[in-house]
Amino acid sequence: MPPTGLASTGPRVVVAAVAHTIPPRSLPALRRSLLDWFRAHRRPLPWREAPALYKTVVSEFMLQQTQVKTVLPYFARWLGRFPDFAALAAAPEDAVLKHWEGLGYYSRARNLHRLARAVAVRPAPPRTAAEWQELPGVGPYTAAAIASIACGDRVACVDGNVARVLARLTADATAFASGSELVKHFRPLAAAVLAPTHPGEWNEAMMELGALVCVPRTPACTVCPLFKHCATAAPETAAAIPRLERPKTEQRQVVRLWCVHAGKLLLHRAAAGSRRLAELHELPAAADLGIDDTAAQRGALLLRRSRSITRYRIVESIHRWPDTAGTATKLAVSAQQNSAGGAALHWVSLTELESIALSGPHRRWVRELLARA
Repeated sequence: MPPTGLASTGPRVVVAAVAHTIPPRSLPALRRSLLDWFRAHRRPLPWREAPALYKTVVSEFMLQQTQVKTVLPYFARWLGRFPDFAALAAAPEDAVLKHWEGLGYYSRARNLHRLARAVAVRPAPPRTAAEWQELPGVGPYTAAAIASIACGDRVACVDGNVARVLARLTADATAFASGSELVKHFRPLAAAVLAPTHPGEWNEAMMELGALVCVPRTPACTVCPLFKHCATAAPETAAAIPRLERPKTEQRQVVRLWCVHAGKLLLHRAAAGSRRLAELHELPAAADLGIDDTAAQRGALLLRRSRSITRYRIVESIHRWPDTAGTATKLAVSAQQNSAGGAALHWVSLTELESIALSGPHRRWVRELLARA
């Protein structure tokens, strides 16, 4: 276990527009309190046990916009199939996407794949946050996390959890228009309070505190290791900080069709350049087949489900399309024409569905509908 002595107090902490600052003289005690708490209470996550650079990189990519509990089974399966940068670099993209299936935001998988290929041909992996940020899919936060945790670079990580902790420590009641604005505002303070002798452990501790104790709605102030250092230090007032203006949720409706004929299911595959679902399969929307939503809804309603993607709440209804020879022939011709042009309709044998990459929700819905048949 690393020593608890933290000799350096770092630079003076001053951030514009905060209600309080953190006095330099209190930094050694604040750092010691948080690190002692983290060493006693940190979760035994797989990327923390027998830590390695590759594990850190994979975990940071998976944890982008995804909760720890969701990531855990995917991380284990991923390491079993792609144990290191070389194995991932050598894998075909279809295999990479298949093992990512269900985690969403598939551009992360593609960027991780590209990063592995870049690292595999280097004489040595990057060491600093600046070097990591040159690689695909690595922004300021991910670069800081990888470089500090795996490489010891003295750079602070700032995500929503960390920004929330810092806002409450300083009782900063500034109103922020977005999460990115919030994070940007607290980067100087995060750099100032960073424990210089244990940067990676400090960053993990700050994120852990925000995830387990200094949570958004019901912070556990009375058991917080930083309680005596906190300018807010009361659940009823801490819950109102930081002030973040969240965008209104927009509702969207999507009508999809269930087309099965001769043991095959008609699916839509997103184009390679699609931002979110590139080359992944989903049940076709009525518009993909040139069918009006009203006409599509005349088919029997088989399933209605909703899901959230960023600020959108999407309600998807799946309707049966008549299983007639004429309809199937028409759709088959359409699929062949679209496929020939590099577009998106494909008949897939029901026996091959488990071998292709479907988006997570559609995988669940397809399995549910097939189980009813």
